[in-house]
Amino acid sequence: MSRSLAEWLTYQEHVNPRSIELGLERVRSVWQRMGAPAPARRVVTVGGTNGKGSTVALLEAMAQGAGLRTGAFTSPHLLAYNERVRIDGVDVDDATLVASFERIEAARDNIPLTYFEYGTLAALDIFARAQLDLAILEVGLGGRLDAVNIVDADVAVVTTVDLDHMDWLGADRDSIGREKAGIARAGRPLIVGDADPPQGLLDALAIIGAKIERANVDFSAERHADGWRWRHRDGTAMELPLLVLAAPVQLANASAAIAALRALAPAGLGLASQAIYAAACHGLRHAKVAARLQLLGGDPPLIVDVGHNPQAARALAAWLDAQPPMRTHAVYGALADKDVAGVIVALGTRITRWHLAGLDGATARGLPVDALAGVLQQTLPDADFDRHADVAAALAAARASAVPGERILAFGSFFVAAAAMAERGP
Repeated sequence: MSRSLAEWLTYQEHVNPRSIELGLERVRSVWQRMGAPAPARRVVTVGGTNGKGSTVALLEAMAQGAGLRTGAFTSPHLLAYNERVRIDGVDVDDATLVASFERIEAARDNIPLTYFEYGTLAALDIFARAQLDLAILEVGLGGRLDAVNIVDADVAVVTTVDLDHMDWLGADRDSIGREKAGIARAGRPLIVGDADPPQGLLDALAIIGAKIERANVDFSAERHADGWRWRHRDGTAMELPLLVLAAPVQLANASAAIAALRALAPAGLGLASQAIYAAACHGLRHAKVAARLQLLGGDPPLIVDVGHNPQAARALAAWLDAQPPMRTHAVYGALADKDVAGVIVALGTRITRWHLAGLDGATARGLPVDALAGVLQQTLPDADFDRHADVAAALAAARASAVPGERILAFGSFFVAAAAMAERGP
């Protein structure tokens, strides 16, 4: 009897005793058994510490604006697993995922796969059957040893490099950068979206032999009153509309996405300059990505963001600084392996009151609320806060405390964002 999608996902959580097991041998072996078909005519992989999901969404919308049949693979999901695999902007249905999981299971024999590896193989399998012009694949963790890296991308993007997942990737930006460089291929374009990339990334890319294009070196973005200007060192310049995505950091993501789109043209997609300009404009106006400063409405308004590390918190801080002054209630929960103190320092006194949420009931990696409160008290001794067992309780407290003219910001983890979106109130 065929399993439902929910049953498949539960099964996958137990096939491999490790939830994360880096390395390409197992997943590549299964993919080869499945015939290893190309997922699309052309492929872009997007790695980095922050900005991956937004860059995928921007490039996806740009490609659709160019009339390209496009698939996008992202992770994790917020409310439904289907969000991870999209074709022409539409989440694939349960039956499509189940059929792919059945094909993977038939091919893997006794090779143990992780939950993420099942999902990666399913995306590649589904895309290969969809006759796509372009597949855009978000790299899950690191780059060199991530399952997505079994695919040789025509163009790769590294959005940013900062301190996260240090137990797996290394203790400094240079080490992490070297891991992320692993998605590059010799002689193929690698777009560096980070304006200040670590030398470890650049050195590794040089050894690989990638064709590097760097933000603020080979291309740049300049904001002005009516929009912004994208420039390339080859003399190309585009006057572009403002993004619908809210945070100031999204300008850097959009700039890297345009560089990737242009790099695809000589790789075989044949987009002329005018087509690239029109596609860029379409993408900037239509790109959507859930839980990136997403306004869920209400009064006080609820804003949801998945920011979970210091670099993402600095981007949040920049957005808050750009808004009209307003008291801000933060609903904050974190995973135990995150730099909680760094997040708190980045936001500091911009937060009027912290409504802390324990995530230990949502995931084994979740930080209990007492531990979270301890870090807050040590890092920001004068902070005004309360503590709650879960996100739902913290949200209820924030709604009870905030008054019209103030705002509620729910952030810190995909688990916080998912709970806020599921529990959105009036």
